[in-house]
Amino acid sequence: MILCTLILNLVSCKKKYEQASERTDEALNQELSDQEVHDHILQYARQNGIKTDAFDSPESSTFSLLAEIGFGHKPKYIKYIEQVQPIDSAAVRTAGWSIVQGVAVEDALKSLEPSYPAYQQLKKEYTRLMTQENKADSAQLVAESMNAYRWVHRQAKDAARLVLVNIRGAYLVGMDSTGKEALQMRVVAGKKDKATPPMDTYATQVITHPYWNVPRSIAVKEMLPKIQNNVAFLENNNIEVIDKQGNTVDPESVDWQALSVDRFPYRLRQDTGADNSLGLLKVELKNPLAIYLHDTNARYLFAKEQRWRSHGCVRVQRPTDLANFMAGKHLLESDSLDETGSEALPPTYYSLSPKVPVFLLYLGADINDKGQLVYYNDVYGWDKSEAISAR
Repeated sequence: MILCTLILNLVSCKKKYEQASERTDEALNQELSDQEVHDHILQYARQNGIKTDAFDSPESSTFSLLAEIGFGHKPKYIKYIEQVQPIDSAAVRTAGWSIVQGVAVEDALKSLEPSYPAYQQLKKEYTRLMTQENKADSAQLVAESMNAYRWVHRQAKDAARLVLVNIRGAYLVGMDSTGKEALQMRVVAGKKDKATPPMDTYATQVITHPYWNVPRSIAVKEMLPKIQNNVAFLENNNIEVIDKQGNTVDPESVDWQALSVDRFPYRLRQDTGADNSLGLLKVELKNPLAIYLHDTNARYLFAKEQRWRSHGCVRVQRPTDLANFMAGKHLLESDSLDETGSEALPPTYYSLSPKVPVFLLYLGADINDKGQLVYYNDVYGWDKSEAISAR
């Protein structure tokens, strides 16, 4: 009797192992290749603003379609991605096999998508727009934003918090791991000819009382003519001249008239203090484009509706609140950056661990803090240019 029980257990274990080993992506595709099931999944995808041309045939990869429904693809206009994260294959398989086992397609796929409140509201708005005439363009903007949130869901899946800047709307939101909004503020983004590049990256550290290392393009194109006109421009703006060896140079010893855009062997650095162009706080972002988030000494700009005025970096309205949110703890006093004096203090560096995902996106539609759908102007004209080139 005992021997029979052991044999039965071994047979059962072998059968379970064989069943588990058969649960490959290929097997899942085969199970979901039934035309009716495949059509149902396609219908669900289309209802969520996903273009399904590449998945119309049951022979195409249904696994890839499920991954698209849950995790999207690279958002429009992204210039830089620090690292593309793998999709959550386990979640895709779970949803797929749930459908195979008889769970309703809608129920299985809802669990795969982002639970973010903004995303869920965008879904409702997309459904509403698709039932109305002459709303195709509006629906398309919503669909693109839905995809962006699916991408964020993929890229920030293990993060406790994340930051999203909508360049097109000139605002910033901080969200927890569920997408619940914990922070919102206005930002000043790049002007049209100095557009802030959309990117997917992460913050590495917060710096209080940062130096401003003037970008070379600004130094030679904007500042050099002013220095050549009056060398006192440097002292008046607390700007130091640094040579290639890192040594400070006396401005009076430089033949400024002999320098030009092509011949400029120096670096300009603005000292710390309330008059610094970066204000009193900077958030470093991992990227090769010299883009970061920072305070500003021109805080009056946040009261304006037209907030596309920077050289590309993003100025934030409440830098202390942002720093504390990113750190996940009380890092700085709320009034610590309200100094009006000109005292130059040395920089202080605060590493961010774990790293905080930061997304600079160009969203034409989003949900505001009241749960309302809002559309944003194409401030850089990128959508218009894309439409013209597609003709």
